[in-house]
Amino acid sequence: MADDLFTYAARFGLTKPPISTVLPFRTSSDRSGGPANIIFVERASGPKGLLSILEASGGLLASVLSTAPSTTVAYHVFGPSDPEGFAAMGVVETLVHTHDIAQGLNLEWSPPRELCERVLKKLFPHVVIDFDVWDILLWATGRTALPDRPRLTEWRWYGTQGA
Repeated sequence: MADDLFTYAARFGLTKPPISTVLPFRTSSDRSGGPANIIFVERASGPKGLLSILEASGGLLASVLSTAPSTTVAYHVFGPSDPEGFAAMGVVETLVHTHDIAQGLNLEWSPPRELCERVLKKLFPHVVIDFDVWDILLWATGRTALPDRPRLTEWRWYGTQGA
């Protein structure tokens, strides 16, 4: 999550963000088979340290996007997007990965429905909102099935919508 938020922010920290490629960060893994990341948290800092890094990365993204001209466009693998699209992407990353973490810890967690509806409308214009918006967002990101829709094995968002 921190990597996503940080790299989204870094794109808009440039005067002219690239629209056809990612920034040339070096990624690595700190364990065999682990994910390749840019951001790592010192293990000794524990969950509190991890939450601090997540908060800092989210704050950086919010700050950069709030000062970027609305006409600025930056690269994303699903297509170039404007600051509003990257803000929505950051929200989706945060919501669904917090859900993933809560599931792994067997905790109940549920985000504000208005936030889910806003990001669904911005990034998933092809998705019909005819059910609880949180459940639909989980379905649209391949995390669950809905009563009338099987779980998605492939999915994507559209940050260029409204750009």
